[in-house]
Amino acid sequence: MNISVRVESGASIMDLKGKLVLGEGDVALRGQVLDSLKSGVKRIVLNLEKVTAMDSSGLGEIIRSYTTAKKDGVDLVLLNPNEKIFDLLMLTKLVTVLPVFRDEKQALG
Repeated sequence: MNISVRVESGASIMDLKGKLVLGEGDVALRGQVLDSLKSGVKRIVLNLEKVTAMDSSGLGEIIRSYTTAKKDGVDLVLLNPNEKIFDLLMLTKLVTVLPVFRDEKQALG
């Protein structure tokens, strides 16, 4: 898992690339989210466009990151999940909890 971080309009945009799976992406995502929360951003955008696979650990890490951010008063949103990941979010009904966007400008808003 590769994660590059950009800061724009007071938001931390994390461009994830690779597999968000146990031992590979979950730990990396946790560290980046915690770093962003420490920096004082008001919104975290997880760009999932280049995530090729996600398992239950990756999904669990997104949920953990969302609840941690909420406790700190920070919004966490998802951007551009591919069809397979979007289907997983639908199946688990997480789309009713986690905001999902297709447009980066809207995700920043």
